[in-house]
Amino acid sequence: MISLRPKQSFAIPLEAETISPDAFAGNPLSHIERLPVVQGNAEATLGDFFFVEGDAGDVIRLEGDFSRVKYIGKAMTRGRVEIQGDAGMHLGAEMRGGEIVVHGNAGDWVGAEMRGGLLRVTGNAGHLVGGAYRGSEKGMRGGSILVGGSVGNETGCAMRRGVIAVTGSAGDLTGVMMLAGTICVFGSLGIRTGAGMKRGTIIALAGDGGPPPLLSTFRFDCAYRPVWVSVYLRQLRQWGVSVPGVGMRGLYRRYSGDLVELGKGEILIWTSP
Repeated sequence: MISLRPKQSFAIPLEAETISPDAFAGNPLSHIERLPVVQGNAEATLGDFFFVEGDAGDVIRLEGDFSRVKYIGKAMTRGRVEIQGDAGMHLGAEMRGGEIVVHGNAGDWVGAEMRGGLLRVTGNAGHLVGGAYRGSEKGMRGGSILVGGSVGNETGCAMRRGVIAVTGSAGDLTGVMMLAGTICVFGSLGIRTGAGMKRGTIIALAGDGGPPPLLSTFRFDCAYRPVWVSVYLRQLRQWGVSVPGVGMRGLYRRYSGDLVELGKGEILIWTSP
């Protein structure tokens, strides 16, 4: 296992996409210390900012405040990155495999355009979790993102496949322009949920039986007990997510939309046991 500790705090954020099992595995410490990073408009090396210790392998442990370090685990295909502290923007962007665990909070664009693997944040995450970059037609295309706290706006923007589970609340425009996949939010939802979604599923487990604040372009279909939701929730429990028992057996109100688009998306609102 390789461990990294910051030598000092960063007034200017670092772009460090080389912090990845793909770049570290099989290389000596001297090589890892020379891997490039960018701070502002200046190029530097990992060794300029971090103490690098341990034996090269598929496991990386980051200890300290990494909230100003961007692109950790970008496009990684294997291994595990464990962060004991906060992580910066673009964590696990374009990730294809392996696992990232953050014992703290994370910035915006967590798992942006992710394609595989498991990404877990025990605290809060910022805007555009699993989302598409501006100008791109496809957001998250596979894998799973688990957030133990709350998230910002546009979670799952243009999402195509995969699972996003948020234990806390979500901001506005959750599932905006969603193409497919599943978003599960245990807390409250903001406004304009599912705006422009074509397909896919958004599950809201904090329902109280009242009408949800949905756009008028969503249509109520029925109230039923979807068996497949309990299958998803059991998988989340196996991943260590605290799933309320009522959601496993509850009655859900199904709304289809967005009718200004294809209209084959669905929002399931839990209403009662």
